[in-house]
Amino acid sequence: MFKRFTFAIALAFGGSTADAQSLEFMSATNMPDPLGTFGGLSALEVSPDGLSALTLSDRGHIFDLAITRDADNNISDVQVTRSKHPKFKHDTEGLAIGKGGTFVSFEGPGQVRELGGKALPSHPDFKTMAPNSALEALAIDQAGTLYTLPERSGEIDKPFPLYAFKNGAWSTAYQIPRNGPFLPVGADFGPDGLFYLLERAFTPLGFRTRIRRFDLIKNTQKPVELLRTYPARHDNLEGLSVWRDANDDIRLTMVSDDNFLPVLRNEIVEYILR
Repeated sequence: MFKRFTFAIALAFGGSTADAQSLEFMSATNMPDPLGTFGGLSALEVSPDGLSALTLSDRGHIFDLAITRDADNNISDVQVTRSKHPKFKHDTEGLAIGKGGTFVSFEGPGQVRELGGKALPSHPDFKTMAPNSALEALAIDQAGTLYTLPERSGEIDKPFPLYAFKNGAWSTAYQIPRNGPFLPVGADFGPDGLFYLLERAFTPLGFRTRIRRFDLIKNTQKPVELLRTYPARHDNLEGLSVWRDANDDIRLTMVSDDNFLPVLRNEIVEYILR
């Protein structure tokens, strides 16, 4: 009954029946911040076994997380095991780990850097982006190509440019259709090779979350919408990690940015693709 109810809610809020897939809610776990330093979480990378993760704060801190799961493989607890601060000078927003290393994107000024290394060559568009809405999301595909996009496109009917870094240079690889009030905040490539985009919208009643999936290989302009929540269903979700569990199911794990405000939460949320 719960699964049927979840599927009906997904359709009611924009879920797609094009391939008979939707996201089923599995868990939401609060992560306390007793010292006042664990917060502002904007990116997430979950390990292949789902028992650990790296998360990135918009203040440049990187935290190692230990994830405890119950008998049904759902998250029951999350603990910070280690933290480090690479001393980035600007607002860190995106994190991608894959072939070629670990990379971080910045919201302003727009740039991508190797973790602990130098900045990658820039694209002319990066300098024109607003300081608080530049390279919000970062993802890396199985071939090692990096992808990034800004939080804002400049106009409500203008698509979001998706930039790809390959052979030492950035190019515009795709145009993400802009639809409704949602803005990109996180991205990842799934084990199925598809591009998953986490988007956020703010309302007076709270945050809304949307997840769309794109096939960049076929280069189709018709995304599949997998999730669209009502206000305050979750907190300010900004980071996304897509991975396959031991049962061969694809899981989408997300983390929220509390903006270091007591009215918001550090929350880790997980859905499964059915």
